[in-house]
Amino acid sequence: MIPYPSWLDAGDNAWQLVAATLVGLMSIPGIAILYGGLVQRKWVVNTMFMAFTGFSLVLVGWVLWEFKMGFGEPLNAHWPGILGAFVGRPGTIVGSASEQQQAYIPLVNGNDLMPSFHFPQSTLAYFHFAFAAITPLLFMGSVIGRMNIRAWLLFVPLWSTLVYTVNAFLLWGGGWWAAKGALDYSGGYVIHLAAGTSGFVAAAVIGPRLAKDRAHGVPNNLPMVAVGAGILWLGWNGFNGGDMYFGGHNAAAAVLNTNLCTAVALLVWVLWDMLVGPQRKPTFLGAVNGMIVGLVAITPAAGFVTGIGAIYIGIISSSIVWLAWTYLPKIKPFSKVDDALGVVYTHGIAGLAGGMLVGIFADPAMAVYLNKDGSTAWSTSGWLYGNLDQLWKQAGAAGTVILYDAVMTFLILRAIGLFVKLRAPDSVLESGDLAVHDEEAYPAETATAAAAEPVGVAAAAGAAVPAPAPEKEREPDTG
Repeated sequence: MIPYPSWLDAGDNAWQLVAATLVGLMSIPGIAILYGGLVQRKWVVNTMFMAFTGFSLVLVGWVLWEFKMGFGEPLNAHWPGILGAFVGRPGTIVGSASEQQQAYIPLVNGNDLMPSFHFPQSTLAYFHFAFAAITPLLFMGSVIGRMNIRAWLLFVPLWSTLVYTVNAFLLWGGGWWAAKGALDYSGGYVIHLAAGTSGFVAAAVIGPRLAKDRAHGVPNNLPMVAVGAGILWLGWNGFNGGDMYFGGHNAAAAVLNTNLCTAVALLVWVLWDMLVGPQRKPTFLGAVNGMIVGLVAITPAAGFVTGIGAIYIGIISSSIVWLAWTYLPKIKPFSKVDDALGVVYTHGIAGLAGGMLVGIFADPAMAVYLNKDGSTAWSTSGWLYGNLDQLWKQAGAAGTVILYDAVMTFLILRAIGLFVKLRAPDSVLESGDLAVHDEEAYPAETATAAAAEPVGVAAAAGAAVPAPAPEKEREPDTG
C-alpha cells in the first residue's frame, strides 16, 4: 500500500497547494478587506459581497469548462495564425480520472518545454483558479460605487470565460505568444494588464459615481486597508513563488525578488510624495500604492531577473506609475473616466511597465531549469544581455492583451446591458449598502447596544429601556 503514485513529489505538491492558498487569501479576505477599507462606508458591504461572489463564480466555471480553455488542447489547431493557438477547447475536470491524474499542459509538457509536473491535475487546476479568481476582483476597484450587482453577477463568468482564458492560453498554456517566446512569469499581462484594461473600459461604459461621492471619496478605515495590503504583500509569495510549479531554487529567487522590488517601489513612491507631491508629505495610501506597483511590476519578471534587476524594476515602475497617477488624470481619456480606485494605474500601467522591463533585465545567468549535471537547461535574456528581440515580443503580447481585452469587455457589457441595467439607479447610489443589501458595515452604536441587551437585563439594572427607533426609510433596490 502506498499513499500516492511514483510521479508525485510530496514537497512540490504541498508547495503548490500552499501557494494556491496564499493566492486565494489575497482575494478573500485580502481584496475584500483592502477595497472595503478604501471605499466610502456606505459601500463596504457591497465591496465585500462582490469579492466573495466573484470568487465563487469563477471557481464553478473554472472546473466545469474554463480550465481546459486556458490550459488544454487548442480549440482548432488548423485555424490560421494566432487563431489556431488562441484558446483551448472547453471541458470539465470534475471526476476522479481528471482530478487525480498527473498534471499536464498539452502544448507545454507535450513539447518538452519544461519538466513533467510532480503533482495531480487538481493541484494545477486549483492553483490557476486562484489566479483566475483574483483578476475580476482587482478590476472591481474600477467600478465600485455604481455597478448594478445583477450586472456584476453576469459579467464575471462571461469575462472569465471569454477574456481571461484567452490571455492564459496565449501566454501560459502554450498558445501563440508563448510559442513566440513572450515572457510573463506570473501574470503581469495575463492578470494585471488585463485587469487595468478591462477595469478602465468597464468604468467608461458604466459611467461615473455620483458627483458628491467622487468629491468625497475618502477611505472609511485605514487600519482595514493596512490588513488587506499586508495580506496582499505576503500572499504574493505564493503568487510568484508558485508559478514555476516546483519548490526549488527558482521559486526561492522569485520570492526574494518579489519582496525586494516591492520594498523599493514603496520607498520610491514615498520619496516622490515627499519631494514633489502635491502636499510634500508622506502618506500611507501612497505607500500602499507603491507597494502594489512593486508587486505587480515584478510579477512578469520574478524568476527571470536577479536582485539587482528587481531593484531597478522597483525604481523605474514606481516612478512611471507615480507620474502617471499624478498627471494623466488631467488629460483625456483619463480625465473623463471614473476609475474609482485607480486600477488602470497600479495594475494596468504597472503590469505593462513590468512586462516591458523584463524584456530589458531578464538575466541568462538566472537558471530556470537545470540539466542533471547541474548546468543550465533553460534561461532567458533581455536587451541588456544582447536580446533586443525580447522587447518586441513583450510589446506585441501587451498590445494583443490590451486590444482584445478592451474590445471584449466593451462587447460583453453592451450585451449584458440589453437585459440588465449596468448602473444602479441614482436613488440606490445615494443609500449604498442599505438599498442594495439591506445591511450596513457599521450599524449605529445606539441601535446595536439596544439590540444586544435583553430588555429584562436592562430593567433589572434600573435602566430605562429605550423605545425602538423608527426604521429608516430605504430606497428599494430597483436595479
